[in-house]
Amino acid sequence: MSNTEPEELGEGHSPAAWTAVIIMLVAFAVGTIAFWFAIAWVVWAAAALAVVGLITGGVLAKAGYGVNGPKYVTRTHE
Repeated sequence: MSNTEPEELGEGHSPAAWTAVIIMLVAFAVGTIAFWFAIAWVVWAAAALAVVGLITGGVLAKAGYGVNGPKYVTRTHE
């Protein structure tokens, strides 16, 4: 069997990416429910939480927890 699969770039498989995505998923879920029930301040708070998630991912990546960071350990699939 030949190895013709492209090399995995590892994008999005870091603690920084997972943390950012989880925070933003929670924000969108809360914001959607709040929008459904017409609670405007919670919608805006959820939007702010989504921005916090984005910033958190960037800060963690700069702290070394991104894909190419020194604190990120690559796991191989065997």
